[in-house]
Amino acid sequence: MVDMQLDERKEKYIQDGLFAATQLSLAALLPYGAFFLLVMSVLDYLVTPENFTRFFFDRLIASTLVMLLFLVTKLKKNHTESFQRAVILIATLIPTAMVEYMVLYFGGHESIYYVGLIVVLIFILGFLPLSFKMTAQVNFLAYCVYLVPILLFDTITNKRVFLNNNIFFLASIGGSLGWRYFTQRLLMKNLSLQFDLQEQKKHLEIYSLQLQSMVEDRTKELSKSNKWHEALFENATDGIVVLDRDGIIVNANERACEMHGFSKEALVGSHSSLLEVDENRIGAAERLQKLIRGESLVYETVHFKKNGSRIFLEVSSRAIPIHDEVFIQSFQRDITEKKKIQEHLFQAQKMDSIGMLAGGIAHDFNNILTAILGYADLIRRDVGANEKVLGRLGVIESAARKAGRMVSQLLGFSRKSDIDMVPFDINAVVQDTVKMLERVIDKRIVVRLQLSEQLPTVNGDMNKIEQVLMNFMVNARDAMPYGGIITITSNAIDAQPGVAGVPPYIPADRYVVLSVADTGVGIPEEIQRKIFEPFYTTKERGKGTGLGLAMVYGVVTEHKGFVTVQSKVNQGTTFTVYLPVTAKAPAARRQAVLSVHGNETILLVDDDESVLNYIKAELEKNGYKVIATTNPMSAIDAYSKMSREIALVITDVVMPLIDGRELMKRIAEIHSKARFLTISAYSQHCEQGDDLTPDIFLQKPFDAHEVLSAVRRILDGGKLLQTK
Repeated sequence: MVDMQLDERKEKYIQDGLFAATQLSLAALLPYGAFFLLVMSVLDYLVTPENFTRFFFDRLIASTLVMLLFLVTKLKKNHTESFQRAVILIATLIPTAMVEYMVLYFGGHESIYYVGLIVVLIFILGFLPLSFKMTAQVNFLAYCVYLVPILLFDTITNKRVFLNNNIFFLASIGGSLGWRYFTQRLLMKNLSLQFDLQEQKKHLEIYSLQLQSMVEDRTKELSKSNKWHEALFENATDGIVVLDRDGIIVNANERACEMHGFSKEALVGSHSSLLEVDENRIGAAERLQKLIRGESLVYETVHFKKNGSRIFLEVSSRAIPIHDEVFIQSFQRDITEKKKIQEHLFQAQKMDSIGMLAGGIAHDFNNILTAILGYADLIRRDVGANEKVLGRLGVIESAARKAGRMVSQLLGFSRKSDIDMVPFDINAVVQDTVKMLERVIDKRIVVRLQLSEQLPTVNGDMNKIEQVLMNFMVNARDAMPYGGIITITSNAIDAQPGVAGVPPYIPADRYVVLSVADTGVGIPEEIQRKIFEPFYTTKERGKGTGLGLAMVYGVVTEHKGFVTVQSKVNQGTTFTVYLPVTAKAPAARRQAVLSVHGNETILLVDDDESVLNYIKAELEKNGYKVIATTNPMSAIDAYSKMSREIALVITDVVMPLIDGRELMKRIAEIHSKARFLTISAYSQHCEQGDDLTPDIFLQKPFDAHEVLSAVRRILDGGKLLQTK
């Protein structure tokens, strides 16, 4: 590699030398050639005095053009090889065209003026160190300028003279090519020798400086060694690193080596910036300059360890003058665990904030989806058997339900979705999920189960935990396009402060630990902090929504658990879930009845007009009388006037002015036996803070049958606290 770089530098040096030599010669050739063109008019006067005036005028024009070309090369500051070649060709074309005009005017193919073309070539090839290729181009141009006009405009009567002239011209061209070939090789050889001499001179200078430095360092080494031990290492309990003024590590104690994972021999002599993570190196250089100026600093930084991981340090540094040099002593304290706790708290706060935003968006979007699905159902019943319209309605409904699934994932992330908490064995969920995914996992991927027997049960929603495991396995599959190993492990631990492998922010308790490890491409460290955020994905467009791991985070947090990720690029990824052990009994659910028709009066309240109109239309189509309003204050007023006629109140939970809970309370004050059906995009809104609860709660989006069934169940005397 070093030899290749040296050869490339030498080649560039030679090319630059040839270019510079050509440029210098060109600057002398152009004005001299312009002058010589005029001087040669003396020959015209002697050979053909009758054409002296005409030829002098021609020479004046050619000389002027050459001088203009000279001025152009002077004015242009940055010359390129292509520009240089163009100047040479134009400089060849101008005098050869002038001479060819004289040839045609004075004798044509028998004219002796063709020798002028050879003189032009002698000037150009004699002054300019052209390459063999460029020499051939100049000769070819000159010969074409001579031959083509004669063939086009002259009648060849003396073939012997014409043939003789051409042979002489071509012989001159052949000689010039041979001459240029050998002179060019000689010039390149000289440039190569110059380059070698310069390189050797540089090496000698470096060796001289190194030798001088070594001599000076050895003379001071003994004196410095005693003061290092006295000033820097006595009673040290933290890592200590000593730097010179350039940032080179000159000494390090055992604790510093232990924290970084390097031996003392590896650290000493290395630049301290090699330990700094990339984003901190500029700041490290600035701190070094401040320390050299005499400032004492206490700061936090991040260093690389030998295994590639990062270590957070609290550093106290100051400069210590020894003899005529300045050294920097740095006391380093490992605060990695402290930082992990802080980062976890910050991440939890950020995810909670994003979750609130996601939940709000999902709430509004569910209202929209409810209206879309509802009106699509109404249209389907109105259009009859029109297959074309029915097909398009199917597309609308499919897209809306797909959007509904995305909203469900958002609600899962924001912890506003319904979960059915029951005690279960995590191993059974793992085995069922692996069996279910056998068909979608590549045959080149091996799934290994390392499940501990007789695990304690955890309390949670088996369907949600199954979704978490499926998400991990699908991501692992995508990370191993050419095959690999997925290892699923389960075990129980007692998390206590200081237990190896347990994050410090996990509270002391007994947990069932589920981990999914792959041997895939891994996740860069800067991405690991974002993977649980909604809509963040590294997959190609159309291959991921960015909601999978966001849902995982929401589900695990809802189960009062924790999820972590450890990954290295090209070394695989491990997701670990900690779920607290519990023995809580499962909750029972009742099913809604399916009766849909009636003639009762219903008060309907929803601030979303599209949802309001959809539910009103469905109720009226099935025989009910509906009083509908988007204003909860108007609803209270209507109920106070018609409380005896109104059999049921259907209300949204989240509304302006007063929410659904307050509306229920106000109506209950008017009539204590009022019955309520509440609806919301949030399943958690079915929970009430007092004794007043709805008869049934429906989560958006829902279809007409669910609404009508819930209405009928309430009116028939049943009660279902939560549906959907």
